[in-house]
Amino acid sequence: MTSTSLSPSASAPAINRPNVVAVGTIVWLGSEVMFFAGLFAIYFTLKSTSPDLWAAETQHLNIPYAATNTLILVLSSVTCQFGVFAAERMQPRRTGGLLQFWRWGMVEWFTLTYLMGAVFVSGQVLEYATLVSEGISLSSNAYGSAFYLTTGFHALHVTGGLIAFLLVIGRAFAVKIFGHKEATSAIVVSYYWHFVDVVWIGLFAVIYIIR
Repeated sequence: MTSTSLSPSASAPAINRPNVVAVGTIVWLGSEVMFFAGLFAIYFTLKSTSPDLWAAETQHLNIPYAATNTLILVLSSVTCQFGVFAAERMQPRRTGGLLQFWRWGMVEWFTLTYLMGAVFVSGQVLEYATLVSEGISLSSNAYGSAFYLTTGFHALHVTGGLIAFLLVIGRAFAVKIFGHKEATSAIVVSYYWHFVDVVWIGLFAVIYIIR
């Protein structure tokens, strides 16, 4: 009588380990949450000590302009996610005409996201120039310091995200075969971009709405 035995690979349960890059990105974003929490704390502390100054200086804010700029950034998260969907199905570039957006790949969606993010940053620079011309600068008073520190650091983070998009797009053109590593890069960049979008929604509410 003969007996059969299962090989270790056949009997052992499959182990699905989380992606190390994705986990590392999430942990790093956790530290960024603490950083922006500190900026929010600074803003609220200065505001509580100078309520009259805040009431006067917030009159200079152009809320419709900032709301439009915010909408552009929020919509860029939508286009970014479409780029992720394309990366997950291993489609780096479009399979149809340029106007056939439903056939776009990761490159096209991320390029559009990059342009929208660039418009947002340019809009902030224009807003800064307007406020400086009205006497609100980084060193003018406590409000100016709080405003430029919170929004300025966020603008730097958005700029970092724009650079990351360029790297991911360039990598898609550089490799011969778009694979799992390239898709993972696109996904972790989307984590970061969604994060900066959510942070800005909080900043917009605190700075422009709760006046």
